[in-house]
Amino acid sequence: MTHAAELSRPESAAASIEITRATSSERLEWDRYVENHSGSGFFHLFGWGEVIERAYGYEVHYLIARRAGNIVGVLPVIDVKAPLLGRSFISTAFTVGGGPLGDDDEVITKLAAAIIDAGEAQRVRYVEFRSGETVLNGWRQKTGAYANFAISLPADEEEHIDLIRRRRRAEIRKALAAEAAGQLSLRLDGDADEFYRFYATSLRNHGTPVFPRRFLDELLRVFAGKTEISVVEVSGAPAAALLSFRFKNSYLPYYVGAAALARGARAHEYHYWKLMRLCVERGIETFDFGRSKIDTGPYRFKKLWGAEPTPITYQYKLIAANDMPNINPKNPKFEQLTKLWRRLPLPVANALGPLLARNFP
Repeated sequence: MTHAAELSRPESAAASIEITRATSSERLEWDRYVENHSGSGFFHLFGWGEVIERAYGYEVHYLIARRAGNIVGVLPVIDVKAPLLGRSFISTAFTVGGGPLGDDDEVITKLAAAIIDAGEAQRVRYVEFRSGETVLNGWRQKTGAYANFAISLPADEEEHIDLIRRRRRAEIRKALAAEAAGQLSLRLDGDADEFYRFYATSLRNHGTPVFPRRFLDELLRVFAGKTEISVVEVSGAPAAALLSFRFKNSYLPYYVGAAALARGARAHEYHYWKLMRLCVERGIETFDFGRSKIDTGPYRFKKLWGAEPTPITYQYKLIAANDMPNINPKNPKFEQLTKLWRRLPLPVANALGPLLARNFP
């Protein structure tokens, strides 16, 4: 990782708390802290900085807080220099999570103060934390845009299916009947080429630029052992691919792509149900569907699985900006781009997408 000068601490910082820039030699210690913290998520892991730096060239600001030499907090921040949107500090960019972790509110406050100092020195537009468990004074909060869906998986299959809304339950039973008839199957040996082909097509159809292939390759390299690519086949033909993460006792189905035939064949219902039951066999307790924008198609899809939405709060410290960012497809500024993108030939979208994706962290 690239390292600039050490961040300065506010003069008022307690002497017992020391905040420094993390180095690669502290990676194992960082991840051990994250793994053991009750409020941590997969996107706090040290490897995300390496993935983003290698794929996009953005510098990282990974801060460690220590008391008496022991880690008591961490804050992973990406220095995003987006050509279209300007410069910002985001924890954690290109993910749906992040924000500071600490043993107590004092640690979190000190981490936040340290990154504000760095942001003011660099004249970034704002600092963004994609979490709001600890409300920070002087920061603006945004709630009501996104919600997260996580399901506790019952060991008993019948108990599990009874938790699912009736309409989704019927689709699952039809999908399982198709499996019994040899029409649907699941395999767990999908590769990067297969996944990227499906994912790039789906993003074009949704009007969204696809991330560069290097980002995918770095994810699979850095998080080897924590990633899995599953593929659903319809009558022997691949129809959908899903890249999932495993963290603590949770399974995160994160990036999904599908061909047109997947929907009519109930490939998505089959895919998620089979993975949920596989998680139970593996002893994994939580199926974390992740974030969706409220009142969108993905939001409604996830609700049908019996998960209750948990609102997500983002926090912003405005520095050079006057207003909080509004980077989403419903923003009128991006709506026309989304409509245009859906009409692009796939080879054109795949060529241009990675160039634009760095602007949407």
